[in-house]
Amino acid sequence: MNEFANRRLYIIVFFTLACAIMVGRLFYIQIVDGYYKLTADKNVMRYEVQYPARGLIYDRHGTLLVGNQTVYDIVVVPREVAAFDTAALSRALEIPPEQIRHTLGAIKAKARKTAAYQPALFHRQISVEAFALLQERWFKFPGFYAQARSIRSYPRRLAGNLIGYIGEADTSSIAADPFYTQGSYIGKIGIEYSYEKALRGKRGVSVYMRDVYNRVKNSYAEGKFDTAAVPGDYIVCTIDAELQEYGEHLMQNKMGSIVAIEPATGEILALVSSPNFDPELFIDVHRVAERNALISSPTKPLFNRAVMAQYPPGSIFKCINALIALQEGTATERTMHSCEGGYVFGKRYVGCHRHFSPVDLTQSLQVSCNTYYCHIFRSIMDGRGNLQEGFNAWRRHVESFGIGRKLGSDIPNELRGILPTTATYDRMHGANRWKSLSIISLAIGQGELGVTPLHMANIAATIANRGFYYTPHLVKSVRGRKPDSSFYVPRFTTINRRHFEPVVQGMHYAVTQAGGTAHIAQIAGVDLCGKTGTAQNPHGEDHSVFICFAPKNNPQIAVAVYVENGGAGAKWAAPTASLIVEKYLKKTISRTWCEDYVVNGNLTQQNGVQAKQ
Repeated sequence: MNEFANRRLYIIVFFTLACAIMVGRLFYIQIVDGYYKLTADKNVMRYEVQYPARGLIYDRHGTLLVGNQTVYDIVVVPREVAAFDTAALSRALEIPPEQIRHTLGAIKAKARKTAAYQPALFHRQISVEAFALLQERWFKFPGFYAQARSIRSYPRRLAGNLIGYIGEADTSSIAADPFYTQGSYIGKIGIEYSYEKALRGKRGVSVYMRDVYNRVKNSYAEGKFDTAAVPGDYIVCTIDAELQEYGEHLMQNKMGSIVAIEPATGEILALVSSPNFDPELFIDVHRVAERNALISSPTKPLFNRAVMAQYPPGSIFKCINALIALQEGTATERTMHSCEGGYVFGKRYVGCHRHFSPVDLTQSLQVSCNTYYCHIFRSIMDGRGNLQEGFNAWRRHVESFGIGRKLGSDIPNELRGILPTTATYDRMHGANRWKSLSIISLAIGQGELGVTPLHMANIAATIANRGFYYTPHLVKSVRGRKPDSSFYVPRFTTINRRHFEPVVQGMHYAVTQAGGTAHIAQIAGVDLCGKTGTAQNPHGEDHSVFICFAPKNNPQIAVAVYVENGGAGAKWAAPTASLIVEKYLKKTISRTWCEDYVVNGNLTQQNGVQAKQ
C-alpha cells in the first residue's frame, strides 16, 4: 500500500508542477513578454517608412538652386488586398483599369516568392491634391495606402550637368547599401551623386494602428517604436547662379563648354556644358517620352563636356611651351624668330597667319605665331642633347599643370586628358626612330594632346596665380563644414614664378595691343589677359578656344571657353569669355553689340544639328 501511496504522491506533485509551469508561462507570455501581443497587433498595425527630405543646395550667395516638394506613392500589401472597386481606384489615380489589374497581378505573383505582407510600390507620385481626395476613401481599397515622398524642385532650372538629378536606386545600389530599398531615390550625376551620403539624410519609421476600414487611427504604443527621419545636410556650392545662368544663355544653340574659376581659391564660379538639359525632366516619372528623347539626342545633353570631353588645346598651349622654354633655359623673353608665313624644315611645313615679324616671346603670344613655337619646342626637345631626356623633361613640366591626370575635383566622371609618353611615339614611329620634328604638332597644342575645358580653365588660373593652383571644386561647405581639406592645398608647377611675367604680359598684349589675336575681348576698365586658340578638327570646322583671366594683377576670375566647330578663337570663344568676365566683375554688360552677336549665333543649325536647351 505504501508503494501505491508514494506513486500517487509523485503523480500529484508532477501534475502540480506542470500546471504551475504552464500557468507561469502563460502569465509571462500574456503579461510580462509583449512579443506575442506585438505579433497579434501587427494585424492591425501599419509600418510607414519616413523618407528624409534631401539636403537643399544653394549657390555661393545663398540663392536656392535645389529644393524639395512633397508627393505621395501608392503602396500595396498583397496579403491585405480584398475585393475593391477597380473603376473607382482608376478614377482616383487617373490610370486605366487594365494597368491596375496588370500591376497588382505582377505584385501578387512576385509576393508568392517572397513575403506577401511586405509593402510593394504600386503607383508613383500622386499630387498632394490627389492624395487629399483619396484620404477619406481608403476603406474602399483594402491593402492600399499612401506614403509621403520628397522629390526635388528647381527654382532656377539651370546647371543640369553640374547639379545632377536623382533617380530610382538600381539593384546594385540596393545590394551595396542597406539604406536603399526598392523605390528609393539616389543621386545619379553631378553634386547629387558626389555628395549623395550627405544629401540623403537618415530614414525613419512610423507605426500606426488601423481600424476595420483600413483607416489610420493613431500611433501605435504612443509612438514608442517610431524613429524620426533626419533631413539631409544642406550644401552651399561655389557656383554663382547669375553667372551660370548667363553662361547658359550665351551658349544656347552652340556645342561646347564654359568653365570659370576663382584663382585664389579654386572655386568654380560657372560650369556650362552645352547643350544643357532641364533637371526637372527627371522629377516627374511620367515624362518618359521626353526623357527618352533627351537620352537619344545626337547632341548628347547628358554628356558633361566640361569634364568629359577631351579636345586638342590648340594655341592656348603655347603659354605652357613658352614657360617650359624659359624654365629650361632654351629661350629668354628676348629670344626672337622671324616668320615667313609658316615653319618650314625639309618636307615639313606648319602654316602661320600673317603678322608683324620678327617677334620676341611676349609678342609671339600677342600674335600667336606658330613658327615661333616650332622653333622653341624643338629647342626644348633637343636642348639636352638627348631627345628622350628632353621630351621627358617637357612632359614633367606639362604634367605639373594638371594635364594628363585628373585634377581631383568633386565633379563625377572627370577625365584625365591625354598626355603622350615616349612609349606612345615608340609605338607610332618605332623605338628611337622619331625626332623632335616628328612630334612638332605638340608645339602648337595639336597632335597627341587632349585636355578638358576644366583643365583649360585651370591652366588660366595657374598662370593668373603665377605658378600654382588650387584643386577646382564645386562645393564650399556641407552643413557649414568644408568638404575636403585637400581643396585648400596649393599645387605648384615646376616653373619658377619669375618666368610667368613675360607670359602674362604677352596675354595682356593679345587683348590690348594692335595685332593682338584677342582684341575683340577688350573690356573698358578691365585689365584682361587672354590667349586665343584654333583647334584643328579633322571632322569639320575647327574648334574655337580661349582662356583668360582678369584683372591682370590680383585676378578674381579665370575662364576657359570651347566652342565646337566655332572656327578661330577670336570668332566665338573670345567674345563669349569676355562677356562672362564683364558680367562677373561689373555685374552689367556695356558691350550690347557683343552680347547680341554671341547670343544670336546659331552654330548647331549650320552643322545640321539642332540643340535644344
